[in-house]
Parts: sequence; C-alpha cells; structure tokens
Amino acid sequence: MTHTASARFLIVGPQGSGKGTQGVLVAEAFGVPQVATGDIFRENVKGGTELGKRVQAIIEAGDLVPDELTSELVRDRLEQADAARGFLLDGYPRNRGQVDDLEGFLSGRGESLDAVVELVVPREESITRLRQRAIDQGRTDDTEEVIANRLAIYERETAPILDVYREHGLVVRIDGVGTLDEVTERIFAALAERGLHADGDDATRRSAGVA
Repeated sequence: MTHTASARFLIVGPQGSGKGTQGVLVAEAFGVPQVATGDIFRENVKGGTELGKRVQAIIEAGDLVPDELTSELVRDRLEQADAARGFLLDGYPRNRGQVDDLEGFLSGRGESLDAVVELVVPREESITRLRQRAIDQGRTDDTEEVIANRLAIYERETAPILDVYREHGLVVRIDGVGTLDEVTERIFAALAERGLHADGDDATRRSAGVA
C-alpha cells in the first residue's frame, strides 16, 4: 500500500468539539506537525523572537493579534523543516482574509490543502462539554453566557470559511458525537475514502487488503 505523499489538513470545529485532541491524533498518525495558533504565539513570545515581541506587545495592550501578523507567524512555522511533507492547522485560518493569506502562501509553493476536517457537534452538546470542562478545571469565569458567546463567534466567523472550502470540494464532515475512538475512526475512514492514508493505520490497511 502506498502512503499519502502529502498531508496538509485543516481541522475545524466549535469549542468543545474535541478538535484539539483529534488534531493531535491525526497529525501523529500522518507524521506531520499539529500547528495551532495559540502554541505558535506562546512559542514565539517565550523564545523572544522578533515576531514574538510584536505579539506580546499587542496582547499586553489587550488587543487581538491582527490577521497580517497571525498569517506571518503561521507562514514562518510552515516554512520549518518538519512541515515540509504536511501539517495539520488548528485555529487558523479563522476568517476569509486568513483563508486568502493561506491559499496565497501555499500556491506560491505549488501546494494546496488536501482536506478540511469539520467536526460537527450540536450546540447543546458543545455547551454541556464546555460546562463540564469548566467544572473539572475550576474555571468559574466560564459561565454559560460566556460559553454561548464563544460558540456564536465560531458560528459567525467560521461558517463563511467552510463555505469557501466546500466550493473547493475539500470539506470532510465528521459526526463529532461519540467516544474519542469512534470519532477518530470516522476521521481516518473519511480521509481514506479520499485517498489519504495514515502511516500505520490498521483500519486503512485492512480496507486495502494489506495485513
């Protein structure tokens, strides 16, 4: 069985959908780095890079990191050697401007996304999960109102992004309700149907008739 030549993915889902956990599992299975914007911000700030200093000044002022700087940080990360064969993006792009920035960067390298994994979770389920997580982590500031507002932002900002990727035929819709393993299996099965096979994916090997 031949493995996927490249694996350039974006994982999208509302807060509480489990996309962070699933993103790690998919990235590990395909042997590519998970690239999360929050991690990039922290790494650059901690490392004292020039980009990190700019991010820190913006955050300390209580402002949001602008699209231009966010895209610059992501491009810098994707140019690192471990992302040469692929990556899994989590948290970027968040809006149409960032979608255009990413497409411009990838097309300039003769590359493109292979799939956009959309984890579909009902709003009520997300709220229940987030409320439980807040209790488990002792986060009293995560009220139901705050959680609902976060989900509203996701629905408002992310829907247009998914529409763009649907037009390109890249979106793989996954039912995000179920056990961790069930959702993971759904993702791998859907990607395999598109010819995207994870290294060491037993389910994929069985479906291909390989022991």
